[in-house]
Amino acid sequence: MNITYTEKEIDQIAKMVIEKSTNKVLLFHAPMGAGKTTLIKAIAKYLGVADAGNSPTFGIVNQYENKKGHLLAYHFDFYRLNDEMEALDMGFEDYLNQNVWVFIEWPSKIESFLPENSTNIDIEIVDMTTRKIKIS
Repeated sequence: MNITYTEKEIDQIAKMVIEKSTNKVLLFHAPMGAGKTTLIKAIAKYLGVADAGNSPTFGIVNQYENKKGHLLAYHFDFYRLNDEMEALDMGFEDYLNQNVWVFIEWPSKIESFLPENSTNIDIEIVDMTTRKIKIS
């Protein structure tokens, strides 16, 4: 399924991503500047996250909770990861073993540790304001 959207429609796209996901591990494949973090923030908001904050690029992982402090999701940005062993060293597999949503930017950096049944979210830049998304 390919859907074209603009940032004005991001809330509907976030809802659709959750509804179409076959599990709670979402892998975001897209070039730099395609809107991965923007979409993840919209998904977090849809799930009831109290504050979706910023991209975890410098911290690698953000933890998202609802207003009551219950853990809802982890958001990983592996762009700056040098090798897969860094993910293991930070306990990545432990994060996957919790029953929460896991959003992963740049999943190609940790391919050997990804669950086989992950949901792939491919975002393509159509033009300055338009993106195309494919969920598989």
